[in-house]
Amino acid sequence: MKFFCFLFLIALSITSVNAETSIAILDFELNDLTLRPGTAEEINRTASLKPLLEKELKNAGYQIISIDLAIQHKANSGFGYLFDHDNVAAELGRTASADYVLIGRLHKPSFLFAYIMGHLIRTKDDKLIGNYISETKGGDEKLTLKGIESIASKIDKDLENRYTPPPPKHIPLQ
Repeated sequence: MKFFCFLFLIALSITSVNAETSIAILDFELNDLTLRPGTAEEINRTASLKPLLEKELKNAGYQIISIDLAIQHKANSGFGYLFDHDNVAAELGRTASADYVLIGRLHKPSFLFAYIMGHLIRTKDDKLIGNYISETKGGDEKLTLKGIESIASKIDKDLENRYTPPPPKHIPLQ
């Protein structure tokens, strides 16, 4: 009997080690404070942030949980509401059975730079695990991706520390 209990405990520990940490990433919102807010280019860049971050975290071994956009909009009482209300965001994550939920924002105070921002909330207790910011210069896709890689790295440091961003691409000199 002791032997079977021992095997059960080993199996249980292996299962919990192999269980993936799950993260629900909500759509990023755009906070554009420039003189020409909400251009199509900025709306498209903002829409690209969630899939880019999902890809980076998935490649690091995290399970990405989807939350229906209609449910997300229903929980959001207005601009910035979910970003400022960890408990409401955590509830969204809990209903989707996610361990964590990330609320993101692209904050653009200038045409020269923008901040990719994120709050990571643990769903079981509504606790803010991390407040992440990555500055990007201009709107270049490569620089936006580097900003997302920086956010993914910061999230992973607070969780499981297994993410390795891709190495920079070198352009040969002529």
